[in-house]
Amino acid sequence: MAEEFHKPTMFPSAVFEAYQGGVDPAESSRIAHETSHALLSRVRADPDADIVDRLVAYTDEHGIDAIAELWSRASPRSLPGALWRIYLLRVLIRQDPVSTSFYFERGVAVSSTIDPIVAGAEAPTGPDEITALADQILRGLFEGDFAVALDRAAAFCRVTGSGCTSVADDLDVTEPQRSTELTRRALRYSSIAGELTSCARLWRAESLD
Repeated sequence: MAEEFHKPTMFPSAVFEAYQGGVDPAESSRIAHETSHALLSRVRADPDADIVDRLVAYTDEHGIDAIAELWSRASPRSLPGALWRIYLLRVLIRQDPVSTSFYFERGVAVSSTIDPIVAGAEAPTGPDEITALADQILRGLFEGDFAVALDRAAAFCRVTGSGCTSVADDLDVTEPQRSTELTRRALRYSSIAGELTSCARLWRAESLD
């Protein structure tokens, strides 16, 4: 994201909907890749529970500023790009777990795919369950199957995006502005889902740089 974040970090809907990945100049790209690879390889080689706990909760104490500075401009289909998107999703979920769980549940109701199962949220999915899902996905990057964690995050995005679209359709006549906002949000979820799915595929091919 192009904006500079400050603690306490809040992400209004407009910021999420406008969020775009990109490629930073060469030096920033080099730093993004080196830091993401160093962090992940070190933690996954020895996934100490206390260290993983601190990494999962990092943005709760420090905000997302440092992570955004390091990784937000990396290519969407890269290791730093993947890490950035997972941290971003966790922040967004924890910022408004009530609305997020509502859209996720609506998405589950209208889904005709296995995405709700892949996402792995406890059902019924309320604010506590959706918050726990965000932590589980991020934790999976450090001490589980990295590609599976990305697939779960992508599935979450597709389900939640479907929920946003469904609610947008309900509001199309009575609240057109809100309907448009939710449609834009659904598109962002869909975009991130595609990026994370690509990252999972690259990881399995040992090609995620």
